[in-house]
Amino acid sequence: MSSTPRRALRRAVLGALVASVALTGCAATLIEGVATPEAGARADVAPADFPIIGAADDDVDRGARNALADLNTYWGEQFPETFGQEFTPLTGGYFSVDPDDLDPARYPNGQIGCGQEIEAVTGNAFYCSSEPGEPGGDAIQYDRAFLGELADGYGRFIPALVMAHEFGHAVQGRVGYPVERSINVETQADCFAGAWTAWVASGAAPHNSIRPGELDDVLRGYLLLRDPVGTGTREEQAHGSYFDRVSAFQQGFDDGPVACRDEFGATRPFTQQQFQSDQDLLSGGNASYPETVGTIMPEGLAQYWTATLQARGVTFEPPALQPFSGRAPECDGEQPDTDLVYCPADRSVGFDETDLTQPVYASEEGGDYAVVTAVAIPYGLAVRDQLGLSTEGPDAVRSAVCLAGAFTQGVRNGETTVVISPGDVDESVSFLLESSGDPSVLGDSGLTGFQLVDVFRGGVFEGLPACDIGA
Repeated sequence: MSSTPRRALRRAVLGALVASVALTGCAATLIEGVATPEAGARADVAPADFPIIGAADDDVDRGARNALADLNTYWGEQFPETFGQEFTPLTGGYFSVDPDDLDPARYPNGQIGCGQEIEAVTGNAFYCSSEPGEPGGDAIQYDRAFLGELADGYGRFIPALVMAHEFGHAVQGRVGYPVERSINVETQADCFAGAWTAWVASGAAPHNSIRPGELDDVLRGYLLLRDPVGTGTREEQAHGSYFDRVSAFQQGFDDGPVACRDEFGATRPFTQQQFQSDQDLLSGGNASYPETVGTIMPEGLAQYWTATLQARGVTFEPPALQPFSGRAPECDGEQPDTDLVYCPADRSVGFDETDLTQPVYASEEGGDYAVVTAVAIPYGLAVRDQLGLSTEGPDAVRSAVCLAGAFTQGVRNGETTVVISPGDVDESVSFLLESSGDPSVLGDSGLTGFQLVDVFRGGVFEGLPACDIGA
């Protein structure tokens, strides 16, 4: 890679990923946590047993009630162990609002929590903790039409996820915020939501269940809930990038509420960032496709892995990158039928521009770093090969996905002349999620999108030690 100047990996606008990608001989191991097989609630909570002011007899309000009841059960159990004190139920109640039928007569004094007008929750859901002397604090309220739209677009568990996030703020209201910065507060609430979801996935929740594939929908839902690309981490209402919010949720899912309590202080790293120039803002932060595949990607990968393996006493020979269209070059006398190929015989990495990298680059959810992430996976197999490790089977592919995350960590730490731009790592999440369900993408890996993102996240945060390549 040329040493100057530092090149920016810019991003495109998000939308729907349509590319098809595959790796030969790929699979990966499961993460902790097994989602329960049943769909929907196990048994609905009776309205009289858990009143929600303004609620209707519909799926959204029933789901919210079931989630809130189980959240009270979960935090009643976890709060003493996590925070050393008993959990006190919310004193201000719960409020459901239909923005198309704003009837003040359904609400005390025509108001929802913290003495707010019912219109205040339109298109939203929130927890409020009132200032001293203000009425009706310690309450959760939600727009049920908004939750219904989320469920229609991202799966029936998303309203429960929203309730879990807002309940996370109620937890904070009892123990204090990790740091007085919005992005830390919001992602910690995502983490608390992840911890509760793992409890649901374990089968312990009386009124909720979640299947493995629905965890992918949960992560997709965060795409809608992320901040606009280019939002700064210190903005007053910052909630986090797609990657930041997904990572926080997965940390809670994997490690539980104690990790949520301890790991969201002032030093927590975030990928969210502002655009640094008007040019990046106008371009959406996206490098051209020719620059991405012709210069940025090959130079960045070669530079990072040459230096990284040299530090381990290994001389690394960067594999040749071979773009192709529809038909991969032969590998050791055989014809690969996949869009991503690592060929040990000649140590080359191939990628199908027609069926993979060009569509990924042009898609709304993709862009330049989605392309880099895709090719970084078979490149990771080349790294394993030169370390004398297997390049086939579930463990090899899991490791390669993790190594793609470790490369991303290196880029973010300034170890290459490539520069991460706002939204780039969000593209990695979208690519992995949308690739997981198609066997032509990562083969018969047995991994859900949730698990692929979790493995990638391990590389981003922990680097090489997470990637099973030895000491």
